[in-house]
Amino acid sequence: MMHLTSGVILSVIILGSMWLLSLTWLHILLVGLGLGVFSRGSWRSVHVAAHTVKRDLACLVILLRVKFSMYRNLRNKSTIPSLFAQRVTLHPDKPALIYEATGEVWSFRELQERCHAVAHWALAQGWAEGDVVALYLESQPLVVALWLGLAMVGVEAALINYNLRLDSLLHCVKASRARAMVFGTEMTEAVSEVTDSLQSDMILFRAGEQQDEEKLCSREVENLDALLSCSPKHPPQNKLRKEFNDRLFYIYTSGTTGMPKAAIVVHSRYYRIAAFGFHAFGLRHDDVIYNCLPLYHSAGTIMGVGQCLLFGSTVVIRRKFSASRFWDDCIKHNCTVIQYIGEICRYLLAQPVRPSEAQHRVRVAYGNGLRPSVWEEFVQRFRIQRVGEFYGATECNCSLINTDGKVGACGFNSRILPSFYPIRLVRVQQDNRELLRDAQGLCIPCPPGEPGMLVGCINHTDPLRRFDGYADKDSTNNKIAHSVFKMGDSAYISGDVLVMDEYGYMYFKDRSGDTFRWRGENVSTTEVEGVLSRLLGHTDVAVYGVSVPGVEGKAGMAAIAPEGGQLDLDVFLIAVQKALPSYARPVFLRIMPSVDTTGTFKIQKVRLQREGYKPQDTSEKIYFLNSRAGCYEAVTHELYNAIMEGKVSL
Repeated sequence: MMHLTSGVILSVIILGSMWLLSLTWLHILLVGLGLGVFSRGSWRSVHVAAHTVKRDLACLVILLRVKFSMYRNLRNKSTIPSLFAQRVTLHPDKPALIYEATGEVWSFRELQERCHAVAHWALAQGWAEGDVVALYLESQPLVVALWLGLAMVGVEAALINYNLRLDSLLHCVKASRARAMVFGTEMTEAVSEVTDSLQSDMILFRAGEQQDEEKLCSREVENLDALLSCSPKHPPQNKLRKEFNDRLFYIYTSGTTGMPKAAIVVHSRYYRIAAFGFHAFGLRHDDVIYNCLPLYHSAGTIMGVGQCLLFGSTVVIRRKFSASRFWDDCIKHNCTVIQYIGEICRYLLAQPVRPSEAQHRVRVAYGNGLRPSVWEEFVQRFRIQRVGEFYGATECNCSLINTDGKVGACGFNSRILPSFYPIRLVRVQQDNRELLRDAQGLCIPCPPGEPGMLVGCINHTDPLRRFDGYADKDSTNNKIAHSVFKMGDSAYISGDVLVMDEYGYMYFKDRSGDTFRWRGENVSTTEVEGVLSRLLGHTDVAVYGVSVPGVEGKAGMAAIAPEGGQLDLDVFLIAVQKALPSYARPVFLRIMPSVDTTGTFKIQKVRLQREGYKPQDTSEKIYFLNSRAGCYEAVTHELYNAIMEGKVSL
């Protein structure tokens, strides 16, 4: 009877959802009461249904709209290049991409022509469908033309974080099995440091203003600009065999342990992420979107640029974020939408009040990581009409969206029809985050108010439920659990702990495993430990994140047991700056005689994390990276108090 009733309710909701959205609150309340009575049978459920039915129906409309369009694209064997081509025919002369650094404007036709030039260049190199080319450039419109043009002939791009150096950079290139690398002139020094370690047959192409010397450590470097300038601008004649669920490109994610992993992004995943953003946050075809997020991230290249390629919006690309220029840029380009990560919002609030912050036309701000402590101040000070907060890793199948601006929530799941979008919070062990199971061997759902691991049911026949994994099969298998919702099923393990309130709103609590978030980036402690240990002659190093009052994420801290108990901090910092991107460099150091380990030599961090960076009354020393002075300085009780009171800039 329960299954029958739920099915009837679902049918009624689907057929009448658009009509219901136009009803008064009194009618919505009555519908909510009915749904609650039939589906749960308790008056508390009636209360929850009455308060959430309008929200859930609005989201259901979005979900069905995206789902039906994805099935249509699947049936038509669409790809991102073919969908972009349709958009070009609608408004070929409309601005597609604007490069803030130079003021250069690419129309939709010009962007398509540049993509065609890239496609012909790729074919001239003899590359075939399934080959991979690594892209290592700072954010600029050329990045879009490169990966999209390569996709026109089935070649897959590997979008590499331009902050990576040495071992991390080499790992990403090799993990993708790239046949060639395109790098920007600004990355020449970084590439020169790894050239001798690249495979001998890898071809290097440099984009941007060329130097006199065209060799890197005896390796030939080809001038990409010259090659593209003489490449045809008409569509390539090749027959693309790839379809909607085939690979588009790779985006690297830190994961929970080890080096960055190459997450597989298929055409349908790209469409799904961009489409949910467009429909859920009230975006429009005539919007001008300000995008200062890196294009090697899914937020910048899918949630941002995807609005241009698939829905016709204009996207302003800024090479790097600038808090002081942010609102001036928005006014200059008549931006109506901005993208953010939580740190960006805090940086903007830290700026002095200026006239431009009240003169912009920005209507919507969407992104992830906007903390409750700054949410309302951000909205009020900068007069933002709508905030679109979301949760979701590049590769996950359990993304969340906050469609109604609930402060602090990264999304929600319906309490009325929770199975329609099969995600769940399940109990995990506190220390190692392993999934806990009941007597039948199934995972244990968390009730409202209890933190749990977010998981999503995998169904490869459903474009919304796919998990395409990583280039490395072991990494893929490590993110899949079995018998989660029911015996024999499979589910994606997010690695993140969230908590749900009684209305279904989800709130981010913690990122599990050996990863913490700092400056909008995931930092793998295992990776940083490996780099630091190598720099220090393979000594024991423990890396972990520590909380700093008033600052999003966790600052990196390294406990080091140097040989002889001494460490030249100046020499160490120079080496660290060369080997690690800025966000991965330890903000705090703890110099110790030895680092705690288990009987199997695994480093123990619980005590270290608990004690943090508070000065110890022992022979141990704690240091703080003073970014303005460019050196590590000892943490005294006075400095510690200043950091805790927010008087020191990190």
